[in-house]
Amino acid sequence: MKHVLVTGGCGFIGRYVTEELLSQGYKVRVLDSLVDQVHGDTAPSIAEGVELIRADVRDKAVVSDALKDIDGVIHLAAEVGVGQSMYEIARYVGGNDLGTAVLLEAMIGQPIKRIVVASSMSVYGEGLYQGDNGERFSAVRRRQTSIKAGQWDPTGPNEEQLSPIPTDEQKPVDLASIYALTKYAQEKSVLIYGDAYGVDAVALRLFNVFGPGQALSNPYTGVLANFASRLINGQPPMIFEDGQQRRDFVHVRDVARAFRLALEQKSAAGHVINVGSGNAYTITEVATMLAAAMGMPEVSPDIMNKARSGDIRNCYADISKARDLLGFEPKHRLEDSLGELADWVRQAQAVDRGAEMKRQLEERGLVS
Repeated sequence: MKHVLVTGGCGFIGRYVTEELLSQGYKVRVLDSLVDQVHGDTAPSIAEGVELIRADVRDKAVVSDALKDIDGVIHLAAEVGVGQSMYEIARYVGGNDLGTAVLLEAMIGQPIKRIVVASSMSVYGEGLYQGDNGERFSAVRRRQTSIKAGQWDPTGPNEEQLSPIPTDEQKPVDLASIYALTKYAQEKSVLIYGDAYGVDAVALRLFNVFGPGQALSNPYTGVLANFASRLINGQPPMIFEDGQQRRDFVHVRDVARAFRLALEQKSAAGHVINVGSGNAYTITEVATMLAAAMGMPEVSPDIMNKARSGDIRNCYADISKARDLLGFEPKHRLEDSLGELADWVRQAQAVDRGAEMKRQLEERGLVS
């Protein structure tokens, strides 16, 4: 398998995936619509030797042409962001689910051996929890009345305290946002297609991806990019709830390697696989570390004590399956990589749209 189509290949993750594939001798073609919210008015950054087709993944004629002579597909093209998905519903369903459907239809009859799709940890909703007696809870949800009262942590069926634990792929999905719904539809569509047509299909559930090159002016992108954009514009990082929610942050170079391994490892076919670091960090901890890395240790985050609709409290990855099936091992720890991110942010242009994002959500009653 030496000729790969990467949809969304000009995006943050897509650029690193393309570089990873090129470094391993693959020939790469990219299909990307270059939406303004992600790319602005800057020229696309594309590696030498990569063929770029600028088009929407919902354009079946163009997609069919893009698939000619292709052996494998990495499908990254998607609308990204929990908050925005809750009010731009048609945009997210169209871009993510319809886009995937058009791609799969265009693949019928093509000699494509494998497709790898980017899914998301958001499909889990809340991560796994356990009680004091070690009992695991896989269907935890917070009540809106509790959230409005500032009771951020979910409790068990008898109001008992629970502790978050690493989330594995056996946890049932619990879709708490339109974005999560579309990502689950994407991964299921790809796996169903693969089973029906005898094409190896793999879905990678990505946790919070970070690294140089994120869209700093898009307030619905990763949390670290949002924090960096605020800091470089002299504003404190904006944190919803109390800042003690926990997430898993995985470096984009590790993610790119995971996609390449998912193309290559036969044992991965038919599987859903977590791609994370396997470590948990509180959001306040992350904001504080980034401020220090950017030379602003005196800047404290702005703790909102308000919740966004669709947000979850805790979720971080169990990556045992990625180790077993892909031979994947993260190489870039968050605490060792923030200096590199800070150096890049200082040289990048970032428009802080965090306040605008908050206003848009509040106007629609999506912040409580």
